[in-house]
Amino acid sequence: MDIQEILSKCDHTQLAVTATWEDIRALIDDGVRYGTASVCIPPCYVGEAKKYAGDKIAVCTVIGFPNGYNSKRVKVFETEDAIESGADEIDMVINIGDLKAKLYDKIADEIAAVKKACRGKLLKVIVETCLLTEEEKATMCGIVARAGADYIKTSTGFSKAGATRGDVKLFKDVIEKDRLNIKIKAAGGISSVKDAEDFVSLGAERLGTSRIVKIVKEEGLL
Repeated sequence: MDIQEILSKCDHTQLAVTATWEDIRALIDDGVRYGTASVCIPPCYVGEAKKYAGDKIAVCTVIGFPNGYNSKRVKVFETEDAIESGADEIDMVINIGDLKAKLYDKIADEIAAVKKACRGKLLKVIVETCLLTEEEKATMCGIVARAGADYIKTSTGFSKAGATRGDVKLFKDVIEKDRLNIKIKAAGGISSVKDAEDFVSLGAERLGTSRIVKIVKEEGLL
């Protein structure tokens, strides 16, 4: 698979709690240089990042991150603030406790409310697959699609594991079987070009990763 094609699917990510504006600016510079789909950054840097990046690259940020147990009102407020600050894409975390309690309508209502607050911008919904059963993963595909989100996303990268090939295959199988109108983002632990190729081949249309650009730079792949 062509490395530029892989890069074009990467949300070049820096979400470390220690990230400074200098780190974010360097992330943007690399994202622009290597043609990534977006840069994914903490909400506090969105306004400054959008002013710096302009239309050169999409700015993505996270909502309810990383635990997902903020109230719906808080997630909607966070989203409205991010969009007003210039965010082009939103990655939100579901309330995993609600999923364990089978409160499916509540989860769908929250996703729909955040999607409305996105004002037409892309919404990716993080379900934290490492904490879910296979049944819960499959169920979330339908909930995310029916609530109007654009992507189902595997992981925050801040829990006990990230994306697996099995998770992406499961999502793809359910989406195709049920003819759902959502795409897949794999994130967490994508640490090599081979990983990236595998996830794309299995059906992921976005990859959340901090490492692929670094590999490309170090190995002179472009």
